[in-house]
Amino acid sequence: MSDLIELEVFNVTVDPTQQLPIVLLRAKEDEDWFLPIWIGAWEANAIAMRLQGITPPRPMTYELFTNVLSLLGGKLEKVVINDIRGETFYAQLHLNHGGTTHVVDSRPSDAINLALRLGAPIYASRHVMESSGFTRPKEDEEKKKLREWLESIKPEDFGRDAPKE
Repeated sequence: MSDLIELEVFNVTVDPTQQLPIVLLRAKEDEDWFLPIWIGAWEANAIAMRLQGITPPRPMTYELFTNVLSLLGGKLEKVVINDIRGETFYAQLHLNHGGTTHVVDSRPSDAINLALRLGAPIYASRHVMESSGFTRPKEDEEKKKLREWLESIKPEDFGRDAPKE
């Protein structure tokens, strides 16, 4: 069992209670396992823009970083959300330059933004996922069949002679 869980960005949303932005990451190995990370509004907007394929007319901070990294011949190998202390998540950028990997401390929101722009995989340590992630409840088979049936019915499935209220 690997200590790293590969993730993908599932959504960027707003916490309904605190009205703060959240990036919601989902485990690739188990699509019902999620990791919510509260982030700043600017960082959330940058992630959302990237997910929607919006390119700013002028380079923003993340585009600037990716341009400089490319110019210097570096590569972002992966990002790892490696720890949580209190309510603060920690991440690392694994940068390769000239065959040597350098690990740089990062905020998760910055690491995720860079990973999205550079096509690098996003990971979290198993410890972080087990302590801060959550699993979406599985739908039981009867509820699933009922939901599918309700979604499939059309108005014409109900006869004209149905009793009126």
